[in-house]
Amino acid sequence: MICFFVSDLHGSEERYRKLFTAIEKERPEAVFIGGDLLPSGVASMMSSTNPYHRDFINDFLAREFSLLKDILKDKYPAVFLILGNDDGRFYEASVMDIATGGLWKYIHMRKISFKNFNIYGYSYVPPTPFRLKDWERYDASRYTEPGCLSPEEGIYSIAVSEYETKYSTIQKDLNNLAGEDNLEKAIFLFHGPPYKTALDRADLDGKMIDYIPVDTHIGSIAIKNFIEEKQPLITLHGHVHEAARITGSWKEKNGNTRSFTAAHDGPELSLIRLDPENPDRTTRELL
Repeated sequence: MICFFVSDLHGSEERYRKLFTAIEKERPEAVFIGGDLLPSGVASMMSSTNPYHRDFINDFLAREFSLLKDILKDKYPAVFLILGNDDGRFYEASVMDIATGGLWKYIHMRKISFKNFNIYGYSYVPPTPFRLKDWERYDASRYTEPGCLSPEEGIYSIAVSEYETKYSTIQKDLNNLAGEDNLEKAIFLFHGPPYKTALDRADLDGKMIDYIPVDTHIGSIAIKNFIEEKQPLITLHGHVHEAARITGSWKEKNGNTRSFTAAHDGPELSLIRLDPENPDRTTRELL
């Protein structure tokens, strides 16, 4: 069973068209899209009220996936997607609305059965320096790294309660999402990577904030602990574009878990091909 995984396409039509071409040619059984789907963040969100603003989700994504479905018919893959921290949650309603028509499955904080596997989705990342906080949470505690803005200091594209911004954590969310499930046949589609791995290494060498060295690893401690404790079969990640270039690795092994990032800081599409029945055969190609 061949599946595709991509992430952090940030509204690049060129990358999306490469993905569509590969899907049409190779006909994978599933496609996972790991967030940061849309043209970037706050600027895109602010312009959404402009009557001349292009609706990327409906005018491009839904249209192109619909054309692909018409071509592939019963060979059309199951498409699983989440949003990322650069995607305003303002757009979540459109994504969910299109999901009801069968073009894709929106899986943030959801579990969906597929073949012999259970698929889980999770969008939130730990606090970043960026102002848009729709998909940011405190991590394993209410701590914010130097140079980052806490969830309480940023802006939101939808209304969020004060309690949620102060007390929600990635750790609590993951406990609620997985519960006591057996995860031996589980695939997790995350936007954020696990902390202190090859997948979360940022280009922050030598950077200081108030004479304090900035951590060059910006992933989630809660996600790292979750993987170590629960040992899901496969975890898929994005968010840190430069990690694979800096570390030379786009994959990690942690016990029985295989983790992969599709984030990439070049112009190419980073396409991960994986077989959930044999995760060690996973490959990465830059198209």
